[in-house]
Amino acid sequence: MTALNFAAAINQALHVAMEMDPTVICYGLGVTDPKAVFGTTANLEARFGKARVFDMPTAENAMTGVAIGASLGGIRPVMVHQRLDFFLLAMDQLVNAAAKWHYMFGSQCSVPITIRLILGRGWGQGPTHSQNLQAWFAHIPGLKVVMPSTPEDAKGLLLASIFDPNPVVFLEHRWLHNAVGDVPDGDLRTPIGPLRLARRGGDITIVAMSYLTVEALHAIRYLETRGIDCELLDLRTVNPIDWPGIYASVEKTGKLLVLDTGYGTGSVAGEIIARVAMERMPSLRCAPVRLAMPDVPEPTSFALTQGFHVRAGDIAATVLQMLGCELADVAEKLPEPIPHDVPGSWFTGPF
Repeated sequence: MTALNFAAAINQALHVAMEMDPTVICYGLGVTDPKAVFGTTANLEARFGKARVFDMPTAENAMTGVAIGASLGGIRPVMVHQRLDFFLLAMDQLVNAAAKWHYMFGSQCSVPITIRLILGRGWGQGPTHSQNLQAWFAHIPGLKVVMPSTPEDAKGLLLASIFDPNPVVFLEHRWLHNAVGDVPDGDLRTPIGPLRLARRGGDITIVAMSYLTVEALHAIRYLETRGIDCELLDLRTVNPIDWPGIYASVEKTGKLLVLDTGYGTGSVAGEIIARVAMERMPSLRCAPVRLAMPDVPEPTSFALTQGFHVRAGDIAATVLQMLGCELADVAEKLPEPIPHDVPGSWFTGPF
């Protein structure tokens, strides 16, 4: 075990994959820049050379097509984008080519592409640099969609994604990049699909993804002081979703709150609530609830983003309401941080 932050765990996974398999390449805007995509691609070019690690033109659609062609020729490309929003230019290649190739050619061809997309938020990034669009990708048959929340899972799921035979969209929330945790050394592969039981409890099931797992843990620590025992499920992947894991928890607690970093309408959270209502309605003792982004673009203005995102206080207040408890001192114990557009004092950037 080594204590690493999330970004360093990503970097270690890339080094391990490229050491193990000479067909793995890594490219994207800023990959060879001194800032190395928030440090995640540091030292790759020096170690593996310009033929395997390189910058690319600002032509996302074309370069995704290059990745598809390379993968069909035996290469395992890892394509990196510093903003999810930039990759929207390549949706045609992803949806109509990469995701469908294995199916259209009778499982005879594979497209082993890993596409790293970094999610934005805060610092006035506004409507076009802060979108969490995992529901788009999860909607497409043929795509796996990964959203780790811990350094260990960042490494393990990235290695699993790189060596998966078909395309994986790997979504990193930059607010997690400086979060530190113990990470096993060497070739660590976390299976794509099974959720992580982040905390065992019996009063209510909270399903979270990506950075909201951190906010949920803050809320749960407060709720413990109120005598409420929450079970926290960290999805880790939003396609496929671990339905048996979710159902088992709901059957135990009878209550369900789902947290989503994306917009509420058409969200992954909405899909989870729908499936639980369809498949496990007798287990529910109250209406399930989701907390997600409002259905409006994120403002650029610092003033307008006050209270815009789901935070620990929102989660705790919702749980108390679902259980019929008084809100009491939630606002006092779980105030929005100052400034409100960073996760907490442990985070120092980059944005």
